[in-house]
Amino acid sequence: MAGQVWFVLAMAAVVVLARGAGSRFGVPSSILLTLVGLVYAVLPGPKLTLDPHVVLLLVLPPLLYSTARRSSLPAIRANLRPIVSLSVLLVLLTAFVVGALVSLVVPGMPLAVGLVLGAAVAPPDPVAALSIGRRAGLPPRLIVLIEGEGLLNDATALTTYQLALAAAVGTRFSWAAASGRFVLAIVGGLAVGGLVAWTIRKARPWLRDPLIGNAVSLAAPFVAYLLAEEIHSSGVLAVVIAGLMIGYDAGREETGASRLQTGAVWELVEFLLEGFIFLLIGQQLPAMLNGQVIAAAAVTVGAVLLVRPLWLALTQLVPVGLHARLGITPSERLHPREVVAMSWAGTRGVITLAALVAVPLHAFPQRDLLVFCGYVAVLVTLVGQGLTFAPLLRWLKLGVNVAEVEQLNNDARLAGVEAGLAAVDRLFAAERIGAELAAVLRANLAARADRFKARSAALLQSGDGDITWPQDYRAAVEARRAIINAQGAELVRWRDAGRLPDASLRKLRRELDHEERTLLEL
Repeated sequence: MAGQVWFVLAMAAVVVLARGAGSRFGVPSSILLTLVGLVYAVLPGPKLTLDPHVVLLLVLPPLLYSTARRSSLPAIRANLRPIVSLSVLLVLLTAFVVGALVSLVVPGMPLAVGLVLGAAVAPPDPVAALSIGRRAGLPPRLIVLIEGEGLLNDATALTTYQLALAAAVGTRFSWAAASGRFVLAIVGGLAVGGLVAWTIRKARPWLRDPLIGNAVSLAAPFVAYLLAEEIHSSGVLAVVIAGLMIGYDAGREETGASRLQTGAVWELVEFLLEGFIFLLIGQQLPAMLNGQVIAAAAVTVGAVLLVRPLWLALTQLVPVGLHARLGITPSERLHPREVVAMSWAGTRGVITLAALVAVPLHAFPQRDLLVFCGYVAVLVTLVGQGLTFAPLLRWLKLGVNVAEVEQLNNDARLAGVEAGLAAVDRLFAAERIGAELAAVLRANLAARADRFKARSAALLQSGDGDITWPQDYRAAVEARRAIINAQGAELVRWRDAGRLPDASLRKLRRELDHEERTLLEL
């Protein structure tokens, strides 16, 4: 038992080191962890086996939920047509192309068995794609498309996988029954996800304690997933819908303390789970190699790499007149450079391996072949596409303009200050506050507005995206940070002198920490 604990701690240390190395050298930690796991797989020592049931039940729901909480529901609605094209139509097309090609190059392999592999490798991994895309500076619109695709494609792929698995093992199969099951999975997942989100929203008045709110937040993805699976619908879709709706409503009912704590908890959960999964992916190297396996792996990777850009290109080449009849606006069409970037964003990950490892060995003599093909697809897309994604974006000149994004945020901050000044005027007019307090509140808000205006002036001069802050603005921010540090140091001196209990120190220090979080980054 102690040895297993030490092994897990060693994995956690590798995850932390990879994060630090990735930040320093500009390489996504997911790629570093996969390569470390790959090297470790050929070394002697204890290994962890990828348990598909653990991944699907304990790892996938929180990762999808965390991603969905951060996603923009209005942005996904605005891009629903291209997202459906990627997450449903492209997934189905990839599954059938891979299944047909592999069944052709491997003698005696039924099409249904090929479809099991095709369904497993069809969905890009949202965790891998987004972690690499954000670090590579992918523009916001393409981030939304990848988020939406990644949130919904697992439901399509896993449902197709289950149907292909049933057909491959000889279970009675019909297209009518398969279509009905697919519709049930989608409708049931939508209903369960909406129910969980609605329940939490109604319970928010009783969840104002941050610890209680965090406990409910951590339980939400598992409740949504298990409820959906109980009625034989899509647990993945239920988790995604619950996360999108809860994240969208968080700003209305949730307290500020609860939002801060919940956000920090989910950042830690996502960091550790992502790290362990990518490290585990690298350890899953099958040992069996022969000519059939190499040929099957080659056509699998080839189909995965080619079907996506072909589909994206074809959907953009539809005549403008047909686009109009389909209700597709010009703004929804992708620029050719965006098509290239989206084509290179189809990294595969843990869903592929978990689905293939779950294939029963007794019913699939070619199971090792399927697992190896999936592993190669994950390795080639995750490492190959991941390492070349940032250079590709720079060559395409698609990097996000940091100054423009920050200017939008700053405009929203100024709008908030103006709303606050209007609230002070209303309170004073209603005689709920006196003239002296109103003057103090106005002065505080005016000081914040002055800081934001100074920030805007600097941002307007950063048209190329590189932000250079004026010296007086930098000095003001650093001075505020120095003042907060001095206050914290004084509190510690009071505690050390016996004048302040530790409980009071933690409370007062937390107040300063919240104030420090309001300091804008330079």
